[in-house]
Amino acid sequence: MTRVAAIDCGTNSIRLLIADRSADGTLTDLVRRMEIVRLGQGVDRTGRLDPTALARTLAATQDYATQCRAHGVQALRFVATSATRDAENRDEFFVGVREALGVDVEVITGPQEAALSFAGAVSILGSEDPAPNLVVDIGGGSTELVLGDRAAGRAISLDIGSVRMTERHIRSDPPNEEEVAAARADISAALDRAAIELDLAQVRTLVGVAGSVTTLTALALGLDAYRPERINAARLSVAEVHAAAEAVLTMPRDARAALGFMHPGRVDVIGAGALIWAEVVDRVAQAVADGGGHLDQVITSEHDILDGIALSVCC
Repeated sequence: MTRVAAIDCGTNSIRLLIADRSADGTLTDLVRRMEIVRLGQGVDRTGRLDPTALARTLAATQDYATQCRAHGVQALRFVATSATRDAENRDEFFVGVREALGVDVEVITGPQEAALSFAGAVSILGSEDPAPNLVVDIGGGSTELVLGDRAAGRAISLDIGSVRMTERHIRSDPPNEEEVAAARADISAALDRAAIELDLAQVRTLVGVAGSVTTLTALALGLDAYRPERINAARLSVAEVHAAAEAVLTMPRDARAALGFMHPGRVDVIGAGALIWAEVVDRVAQAVADGGGHLDQVITSEHDILDGIALSVCC
């Protein structure tokens, strides 16, 4: 048994998993944490990490370092994704993490990110879930799609994420028809590129991961608070996904913030995240139908890139 820690630093949030990993690869959770730090705030516009966002992220990193020491972590991996790939001043971030944790930041590529997400996400599937599987990880700055069976196969990273789409297109609260149409066109163009790389007609099980998907699932299930045990492995129809996305897109900010399962840091970007997920579900369902198949449900996984990182930690 090895005590490992995984840290996933994305555009919108930073997350920590401390777990005991057995020889067969099973993870037993000890700590799961998530903070909204918005490291990618403004990066799409300026090309640089905002000083305030950087300070928030490094403060969370210091807190995570304390947690790792308290739990006797033996091996740690810190992975950063879209925001730091795009930032000119990313070295400031790298130095701060190294000082706090004693490890280097690994800035992974889109395909690497997708493979890690895939490994975590499909761990919840049962023998009744047919392959190929498509795992969709909607982040703040990018969305990863990976197609495979029980191991990752072909993958693509798209520059559409909840923060990026919000900053590009959403100005009103709730967004008006023109803003939604512009965001939808941007998402659709990205999915056109994905369809060239991935044969979406092959998909038999569609799995969504990360905060936009889990929050939308909580709404569809009518939860009064964030309940991961209900959200994980939940199965929604395509119509239920659309209804939840439409509800979020038409809610004013106060109504979104009042939802018991809504993380405060996700209130302003959940509309764009919901729109991305609804468009992905539509595109995949149509491709499957065009190929003679039928996709009547989608699955939400609470196990994602964070679990994949923990499983990949090298001792």
